[in-house]
Amino acid sequence: MSEIIITDLVVPERLDAPEAAEFHAMVAIGNRQAELDAGIDDLVETAEEQLPSWRDQTDRSHRGFIARRDGEIVGAAYLSTANDTQATSAEMGVIVIPPHWGSGVEQALLDRVERTARELGRASVLTWTLHPATSDERMLTPTTGWGRVAATALSDLLSANGYVLEQVERNSILPLNGPLTLAEEKLKAATAFAGDDYRIVSWTLPTPEPLRAGYADVISRMATDVPSGDLDIDEEAWDADRVVRHDQNLAAGGQLLSVAAVEHVPTGRLVAFNELVIGADRAGVTHQFGTLVVKEHRGKRLGTIVKCANLLRWRDIAPDSPKISTFNAEENRPMLDINEAIGFVPASYAGAWQKKLD
Repeated sequence: MSEIIITDLVVPERLDAPEAAEFHAMVAIGNRQAELDAGIDDLVETAEEQLPSWRDQTDRSHRGFIARRDGEIVGAAYLSTANDTQATSAEMGVIVIPPHWGSGVEQALLDRVERTARELGRASVLTWTLHPATSDERMLTPTTGWGRVAATALSDLLSANGYVLEQVERNSILPLNGPLTLAEEKLKAATAFAGDDYRIVSWTLPTPEPLRAGYADVISRMATDVPSGDLDIDEEAWDADRVVRHDQNLAAGGQLLSVAAVEHVPTGRLVAFNELVIGADRAGVTHQFGTLVVKEHRGKRLGTIVKCANLLRWRDIAPDSPKISTFNAEENRPMLDINEAIGFVPASYAGAWQKKLD
């Protein structure tokens, strides 16, 4: 069999440029792998959505790798690292689909990203696998003990290379083709329970200037206040300027963002938030990004408030979207309880894997 050649991904300035072929190929292969592994087609990302964050590497650096055999692209990989000088981990993905899987391409790409992570001085590498909602003869249990996923070719590759399944996340969907009565009822009860010390603040992209610093603060808490098992999640600095860049990158990719947050009235601080995002196709799947209630304000039903408030405003923002897709750690029962109470059902699963580098 002929030699596998791996080169650095060319990140194009524009998607209609001749040098954009590699980027388009990476996105297309990634989408096909996600569909094959998860068993659903809800998790598609377009090149238009991805390119802005690859072009703007102010906060995170993205490196891509393209594998060719006899001139044909047969796989891709990426490595993403926080630019903070204190960061010690790296996130990666290996993207190979049949008929090329099993020909050595996946191992060559994995070796390349690990070598690059070591050269960057990273102590650990994190990656995610997708899995169907169905069971299989070989089921894998994470070190947290919460949830199980069916083994896949990619999970076998990772396990054989010293990666440990640290956590399982549930991908849930909420159909949007019916009345949102449950969300309306839950929001009314939760706001009454929380009381007058809390009020809802909502906006669509871009974030209003007075809210940027507070929004940045609650986003930064995602690294510390969300269940993550033994994963090495780097704390990343967020400020108002990073929020502006975040919003600009979403808008440049044709995406639309809605945020519902809760302000603690006595202090003026944002203490909970929920994000809903949809791509340029406003009739496509809606994705929930971050949802968080900071630790010191839990027990007030603020998670229910932000989820339901955003859901209810979303029907006016993207009325043609058929469903919302979200991921939550299996051990995050408070958030899963909220999802289930308003009608979310399991659609697929994700595994979070980690390897400590030598």
